[in-house]
Amino acid sequence: MEKFFIVISALALLFPIYASAQTVEEAKEFLAEAESRLEIASHEYAHAAWIAATYITYDSQRVEATAYQRFLELSVEYANAAASFNDLDLDFTDRRKMELLKQFLVIPSPSDSEMAQELAEIGSEMSAMYGAGEYCRNEGITGEEICYTGDQIENLMRELRDPDELLEFWAGWRENSIPMKPLYERQVEIGNMGAQELGYDNLSTFWRAKYDMGPDAFAADADVQWAKVKPFYDALHCHVRAELSDYYGPEVVPPSGPIPAHVLGNQWAQDWSYLFDIVKPESSDLGYDLDQLVQKNTDGPEDIVRIAENFFISLGFDPLPETFWERSMFSEPEDHKAVCHASAWDLDDKDDLRIKMCIDPTAEEFRVVHHELGHNFYQRAYKEQPPLFRGSANDGFHEATGDTIALSVTPKYLVDIGWLEEEPPAEGDIGYLMSMALDKIAFLPWGLMIDKWRWQVFNGKVSPDEYNQAWWALREEYQGVASPIARSEDYFDPGAKYHIPGNTPYMRYFLAYIQQFQFHRALCAEAGYEGPLHRCSIYGSKAAGEKLNAMLEMGISRPWQDAMEAMTGQRELDASAIIDYFAPLKDWLDQQNQFRQCGW
Repeated sequence: MEKFFIVISALALLFPIYASAQTVEEAKEFLAEAESRLEIASHEYAHAAWIAATYITYDSQRVEATAYQRFLELSVEYANAAASFNDLDLDFTDRRKMELLKQFLVIPSPSDSEMAQELAEIGSEMSAMYGAGEYCRNEGITGEEICYTGDQIENLMRELRDPDELLEFWAGWRENSIPMKPLYERQVEIGNMGAQELGYDNLSTFWRAKYDMGPDAFAADADVQWAKVKPFYDALHCHVRAELSDYYGPEVVPPSGPIPAHVLGNQWAQDWSYLFDIVKPESSDLGYDLDQLVQKNTDGPEDIVRIAENFFISLGFDPLPETFWERSMFSEPEDHKAVCHASAWDLDDKDDLRIKMCIDPTAEEFRVVHHELGHNFYQRAYKEQPPLFRGSANDGFHEATGDTIALSVTPKYLVDIGWLEEEPPAEGDIGYLMSMALDKIAFLPWGLMIDKWRWQVFNGKVSPDEYNQAWWALREEYQGVASPIARSEDYFDPGAKYHIPGNTPYMRYFLAYIQQFQFHRALCAEAGYEGPLHRCSIYGSKAAGEKLNAMLEMGISRPWQDAMEAMTGQRELDASAIIDYFAPLKDWLDQQNQFRQCGW
């Protein structure tokens, strides 16, 4: 992920700096001041956040919280002040900066200070509820009470195969979100007021207006892209349901209709990767073991990172600065606690780039390192842009860029770097594509429906007494997934997913999962690759590197359609690249499903 995402639910509201803007000159002065002060505050926060993540103590957490509070308050101040320039005729660059200032906010507060404080308290309380959530049960001969956190439950549900236990943990976790419902309802009410003060109809319009196209046009395009992938998802769903029905029996997983949500290897049924052992093809041997290759050919975490850096150097990018190697965290510290979750950081918007990981010599970590460096090279590419333009072309581009690089970790790449003598035969490709589809394809309808639910809540199409019913209706419509037990409006099942109480928009992930394949297809074509798309690696292609950099260096200075065109030649999102990538698996699935009843 990026250094951090700006997720703001106005903890405080200062008096607007420019209460009644009049002239273009005032607007330019306002923007210059906003960029300067926000840049300083963001750097201060970045350094505090780095310390808090890599050296966990009471004091480091307090320092980070204080720095974030200052940055937050300043961001809220400028976002609200920018609304006073809504009716001024500004040039493209200044108007874009004004809109980006307003869009720092996720749940904007109204100008009423009491409501702003209430909004902040609601956000804090819901986050605390989620963070403190657990499920407790009596275990063992003594009946001792054992409590499980959300992360522990998520890990258990990946490995458990007892349907009764899966259901118990699934239902137990969702007890934690029940008290969130009235808080969420009030948050939506206040947030809509804040969005209206910024010039939007409601939060739904505000969220969908961040994509350089009309809010309704953006939503319609998301549906168009999903329609392209849905036939493939339907085929995958049909195969997985049939295999699960055979494994668990039809009384647990009926051979028709939606799949019960608790048996898909994931707390939210958003990633089916952990079902691979149940649904894999008979011939799924890749012909090599990447875990073994990583262990054999690398000498410690830094060596893995240098191999990944060399991937970018092979594309024509300059090596990372020496400070990257001096200041990054590659291993878990021995003498203090740190956050091991992988992340890429840009602490000064120039050259102080870093990654934070506790790197193990595994195939997964090898791919993740390539992904994280994708963020770093993106961050450095747009460093010459003005402060407000240093960012992802849209909120999906950063993640898509990292994933695009990870898609090039193929047998061809392993041959190019001397880890394999030759590419293995294609017999094992279906297994590889199945493992990828259980992650990438299975995620897409989930990635779309979360914000579809929120858009309908924000604009009033779904009322508070319909929250849960609407949630499960969308899950069944898009995912073909159903609750394994009855769920009334006494529950608030959306709150069982962090991004709902945490107010993190989710369309960025839907977009990233589409864009990465679109990027990969375009870069492979630029590299002159003519084989199956899933076997392509752009390693060593200066032509592909030039195309990639043409997009990266634009940052968010232009509409994302311009950035897309710079790299792919297309100005629109295009999910057809997913179909191209997974084409051999689709043929295999159609054969498997030939005599099955598909759909739900």
